[in-house]
Amino acid sequence: MDVVIRRAGPADYEILGGITAEAYLRDGLLAFDSGGRYLAELKDVAGRAAAARVLVAEADGQLLGGVTLVPSGGPMADIARPGEAEIRMLAVAPAARGRGAGEALVRACVDRSRAVDGCTGVVLSTQRAMLAAHRIYERAGFARVPERDWNPLPGVADLRLLTYQLTF
Repeated sequence: MDVVIRRAGPADYEILGGITAEAYLRDGLLAFDSGGRYLAELKDVAGRAAAARVLVAEADGQLLGGVTLVPSGGPMADIARPGEAEIRMLAVAPAARGRGAGEALVRACVDRSRAVDGCTGVVLSTQRAMLAAHRIYERAGFARVPERDWNPLPGVADLRLLTYQLTF
């Protein structure tokens, strides 16, 4: 099966929002989100697409997952420094995992970032429990940069996000 990566269109937004929410909920990654604010952000693909580039992976006409690629200086960046792009909200439908969609999405983000004049690399944040994602990042050439780890909710002690970086 060939996985195709393309830019998300309006017809994809609701489906990708559902895939992203399901992936994060099923993997237990939203325990910190008692008010549901981050869940709402994950579902709001139209909002993400207005502020960044949203890519989707599909095979045989079926959406498998997606990712948000934030260009250098983009409003959705959490940790990117000047000249760095940032990968956010990578998600693959639980039923579609193991088919290469996650890796294809990460590689597409890297390729698109490399093609931008002045882009010096790509960064991303991940939770400790996202072990399969860590393997994808490492295979794509990303390395851990613990000095850039951070906590988006300082009052939640166990929500320290790990940072990975790929420098061009």
